[in-house]
Amino acid sequence: MILLRNIIFVLVFYPVSAVMALLSPVIALGGRQAVIHWATCWTRFHRLCTRWLLGIRVVVEGTRPTTPALYPAKHQAMFETMELQRILGAPAMVLKRELANIPLWGWAVRKYGAIVVDRNASAKAMRGMMRDAQVAVNEGRAIMIFPEGTRVKPGETPPLKPGFAGLYRMLNLPVVPVATDSGLVWPRKGLKRPGVVTLRFGEMIPPGLPRAEAEAKVHAAMNALESSPARGGGPRP
Repeated sequence: MILLRNIIFVLVFYPVSAVMALLSPVIALGGRQAVIHWATCWTRFHRLCTRWLLGIRVVVEGTRPTTPALYPAKHQAMFETMELQRILGAPAMVLKRELANIPLWGWAVRKYGAIVVDRNASAKAMRGMMRDAQVAVNEGRAIMIFPEGTRVKPGETPPLKPGFAGLYRMLNLPVVPVATDSGLVWPRKGLKRPGVVTLRFGEMIPPGLPRAEAEAKVHAAMNALESSPARGGGPRP
């Protein structure tokens, strides 16, 4: 049954996604709001497919402010990238430059208002990231970043990359860390499994804290589900 669910998901979600990606540069001609609406339609379609084809349910815990905030999130699967775009109301996401350099599609990503950063975190790259982030905040949008830099397996807790500290210092926004356990049902390799994905919004961290203190609080909150004995690192029901 799990194999059949995965086959149906692949046959439905990815062809539609390919068409939407190909059309995104055309949609981008209509400006930022048009791209944001298009992206939100895509993430809603993703939610329908994961819920009804894969049997994955979402539980959202915690609260978040109604004003712009910085959301550093745990990254275990593509799942939370799509879900948080929908839940947070189209935040400006920090993306690696390789994605933004894809012909045509990358242009649409920039039109969406993505914040592009180089992996080498050079001074020039950091300045560009800060400039794009400030534009998004001025538009009243939240900022979302995966501060560990890449997807990790459940249980892995790498240190934060420098990008978070730079954004935290410059934007002067409250921070709401996001923990998730999506990797338990959406492994990097292998079949996706029915189950429950938790997205936990942690306690708000005020701006202006020393870097070490802010990073320690964010790291602990992002990884709150990693040490939960109720989860145990195994498949969820």
